[in-house]
Amino acid sequence: MAERLAIDVGEVGRVTALPYLAGPGRRIGATLVLAHGAGAGQSSRFMVRFAQGLASKGLDVLTFNFPYIEQHRRVPDRAPKLEACFRAAIATARGHGPWSGHALFIGGKSMGGRIASHLAAGEAGAGELAGLVLLGYPLHPPGKPDQLRTAHLPDIRVPILCVQGARDPFGTEAEIRSVFERLAAPVTLHVVENGDHSLAPPKRNAAPIDEIHDQIQDAIVRWAERNID
Repeated sequence: MAERLAIDVGEVGRVTALPYLAGPGRRIGATLVLAHGAGAGQSSRFMVRFAQGLASKGLDVLTFNFPYIEQHRRVPDRAPKLEACFRAAIATARGHGPWSGHALFIGGKSMGGRIASHLAAGEAGAGELAGLVLLGYPLHPPGKPDQLRTAHLPDIRVPILCVQGARDPFGTEAEIRSVFERLAAPVTLHVVENGDHSLAPPKRNAAPIDEIHDQIQDAIVRWAERNID
């Protein structure tokens, strides 16, 4: 079990964060602040497995709960509260002793990645971030391709790694490519063949999900190493 940290989010109160430390001799000198999706917090199997897997490969990771999860509510907070919480998590990562001097990446699963992208497009991306990691970017609500969540994306200047399932109902490979490949920021698109919004193929597919996620984690660490100044 990772050590628990308390993050002060001002008027919202406190939320819990979990640092996952890379093993001695494997650390690449970078930290990823990784936010959860709308439906489950940092203790979900997906988040724990990804944080543990990335740390085992040399990338330190900080996960955290958004306030609504910490308060056992089902409906996500509005964007300003989510962004304030994410900023506080970034500050916590920067101040965490073992990570002093690390390059800092931010990102998240689905909604968490979308909030990270807003921060990268705003003041948090002004020369302070090494890059942005998106795991299943929610380009639009399922079945509503006209409701795009893209207005802020052209303002991002840091490198982007977008990991997307080819059959993700929130944004297929073709839809993601049509948006992200037009951005000024350097974009790396990692497509999971037949993957859904959880980056998983159909159950009938031969490849085990843990093997697929392990390959994604390898790709994230290699990309992070290339983008450390």
